[in-house]
Amino acid sequence: MESLYNFTSYELREKLFKKKVSSEEVVKSIYERIEEKEEKIKAFLYLCKKEEVLEKARRVDKKIALGEEVGKLAGIPVGIKDNMCVKGIPATGGSKILKNFIPPYNATVIEKLLQEDVIIMGKLNCDEFAMGSSNENSACYPVRNPWDLNRVPGGSSGGSAASVAASEVILSLGSDTGGSIRLPASFCGIVGIKPTYGRVSRYGLIAFASSLDQIGPLSKDVRDGALMLEVISGYDRRDSTSVNMEVPPYLSLLEEDVKGLKVGIPEELTGDGIDEDIRKRLSEAVVLFEKLGVICETVSLPTLSYALPVYYIISSSEASSNLARFDGVRYGYRDFTGEDIFSMYKKTRGKGFGPEVKRRIMLGTYALSAGYYDACYLKAQKVRTLLKRDFERVFKDFDALLSPVAPTTAFLIGEKIKDPLKMYLTDICTIPVNLAGLPSISVPAGLIKGLPVGLQITGRIFEESTILRLAYSFEQNSGYHTVSVKYSRQKPEESNY
Repeated sequence: MESLYNFTSYELREKLFKKKVSSEEVVKSIYERIEEKEEKIKAFLYLCKKEEVLEKARRVDKKIALGEEVGKLAGIPVGIKDNMCVKGIPATGGSKILKNFIPPYNATVIEKLLQEDVIIMGKLNCDEFAMGSSNENSACYPVRNPWDLNRVPGGSSGGSAASVAASEVILSLGSDTGGSIRLPASFCGIVGIKPTYGRVSRYGLIAFASSLDQIGPLSKDVRDGALMLEVISGYDRRDSTSVNMEVPPYLSLLEEDVKGLKVGIPEELTGDGIDEDIRKRLSEAVVLFEKLGVICETVSLPTLSYALPVYYIISSSEASSNLARFDGVRYGYRDFTGEDIFSMYKKTRGKGFGPEVKRRIMLGTYALSAGYYDACYLKAQKVRTLLKRDFERVFKDFDALLSPVAPTTAFLIGEKIKDPLKMYLTDICTIPVNLAGLPSISVPAGLIKGLPVGLQITGRIFEESTILRLAYSFEQNSGYHTVSVKYSRQKPEESNY
């Protein structure tokens, strides 16, 4: 029988309910896969103890055997990005400064997953405090792309994407501040969903930039992503930015016809800086959508050219404020060599934070300072409003927008890490979506020179169902998602892991 780790959650769910397999068997298969691949990929920062996880799987199997009601993701092994709180399990945010922090509570998304009887396998590697596009900023070790171990998996949710692509987990959770779900999904050949800001609770997420952060799923196909999004979405009174709206049945809406939908292709995201091969993949996607009856037209959003500097001013300012709490007093790492409290603050933060985090704290502190607040931070917020209005204007005529996820495929480890500006440009296609709080999805769009590439579909606020329908139609008619699945199902000696 084919290895159970290769299946999607939807396929496994059916097998579990029909009692063709047990959750215990699924978990054992996942541990075998982790043992086989993890030493090279480095997707995990913390792996839960095998016997404890198997016991949880047995409890799910017992509930199914007794005919008791079980959750939508019962018995499915899931990985969690290490910037989300899981009670009793370390949450480091990929940083030395939180090395020994063990949360006494669960994030809301974790509570929702546990209510659906998922099996949490452990915590996944990420750029420190989710600041990065390559996962090279982790304080522990970089994650490697399962398609090519010499390349980055994308960031900051690199561990979340690599673990799904390598079938070390069936599903994972990541967070997206400027593309941190969609970029690694594109680089690793899987599906990544960034929900509308406020659709999913941020309670229990270690904050980077509070007005931009959003939690979302990474999966092998769109159906799996829709199922997990349905589970984690919903209002939470503990998150003041959570929106009290009914959650649509994303899964049951997937197969609705896309004929007649109108999709725009922003010309600002298809010009200079985007590789020619990436543009070709986008053109091929447009042809496919037109065959499905989707109307595709080029559109212009002039303010997109300002998105990158606006994002780095706003996100760094919010990071400067959010990370002020890590001072060595209440929790996390503390340097004991300081002669007084100010010296302790300085040494703790100097040794506890990595170079990229320090860079953004300094940039944000500068932008918020008395002499530069109006010229930097306030002006950035005004331009952000103009960008949101630009999107609103376009969405009066279009149901969704189509664009690349990134200018290139996965780049080599070490290629951009010493050039921050070059690294920041990696997020040029994804950042505008976060600034406007829109929902967006990365769906596999084939291979370029043996490396996966993603297609980004962005929709109106709280219209995740529309982009999911478009992504599902593209997936089912292109078959590109099977390329990644086929790759992960190769025998070890046939793969370039």
